[in-house]
Amino acid sequence: MAEHTRSGEIWVLGATGRIGRSVVAGLARQGVDPVLVGRRRAALVALQAGSGRENADKIVVADGTEAIADALRAGRPAVVVNLIGNYAETARVFADAVLPGGHYVDLAADPVAVPQVLDRHGEAVDAGSTLVTGAGFGVLAAEAVVAALCADRPVPDHVRVDALASVAMEAGVVGEAFASSMIEGMRNGGLRYENGRLVKTRLGADPKTLTLPDGETAKSAGAATGELFAAQRVSGAPAVTATSALAPTSPVVRAVLPVAGALLSILPLRRFLVRQMAQAKMKASPRPRRHSWGHAVVTWPDGTVREGWLRADDGMDYTAAVITEVAQRLARGEGRPGAYTPAAAFGADVAVSAGGTFVPA
Repeated sequence: MAEHTRSGEIWVLGATGRIGRSVVAGLARQGVDPVLVGRRRAALVALQAGSGRENADKIVVADGTEAIADALRAGRPAVVVNLIGNYAETARVFADAVLPGGHYVDLAADPVAVPQVLDRHGEAVDAGSTLVTGAGFGVLAAEAVVAALCADRPVPDHVRVDALASVAMEAGVVGEAFASSMIEGMRNGGLRYENGRLVKTRLGADPKTLTLPDGETAKSAGAATGELFAAQRVSGAPAVTATSALAPTSPVVRAVLPVAGALLSILPLRRFLVRQMAQAKMKASPRPRRHSWGHAVVTWPDGTVREGWLRADDGMDYTAAVITEVAQRLARGEGRPGAYTPAAAFGADVAVSAGGTFVPA
């Protein structure tokens, strides 16, 4: 039908952010000329010129979620890459705008947005669309290791995953996407699966110091993250725990988190803090470790235990490579209709195609 016709284009929302710039550059290296979407035309023009292109038809200026959604409905791109942040809201709106027939991918990693997208599986199947959430370092690095360890094995008893990003910081402001993720993480506290059901825990529970395959160490602690949902879905395990190097491990900070979480349940305060954090300035700093690591330990009812790692370089650079790879696969029509995390959509090898390396324990 005519109303289902798609342009064949990839649209990058939030193109001028750190991840957005890397995604645009990655697509350009592969001969793809994406449509750049953002609030400031001058920044979009400069980004386009930096990749050796000048095409006003490939720039869309839109400010606000609804304005962007209107542009998506009018332009009917084949693939939408959502790097805007605030995924609990924007994922719903932008996914609605691409249905039917269009495809969607985002970087969500929080316990609200990720299951919200995954719960739309039946709707996406009916619409002939593929929705991919969590297409970044943490979710993919964790679930890909679990998928590889569980291949050709029965359902395990327990899975533990650890997302240990190592990121070089650019000088500049924090940005709304990262600020929103951090505030939401503090508000939601911790989660884990027990007997197949989600149960609440404290953010920062079970702090660990892990020795990495390259001999370095990393601290991590429990958090309510997209890795938790991805690991449970790809394994089917009734018990799943997830830790993150971004979760607080200091005893003092962990002690005040319950109070902070209660205060952050107040919506006006939460929005104010996101705005303030987004404008906070950061100094440039090198990444703290040579590599970023995804880690999983899987235990079966018969006592069998398997452990594995996925090695990547800078976590932000790897995230950009992941979302670029997923967008390209969606544009080539390789996705199955439905809603997935990256490895569930394309298999564990997508982690390698994006530049990761599996390392046995």
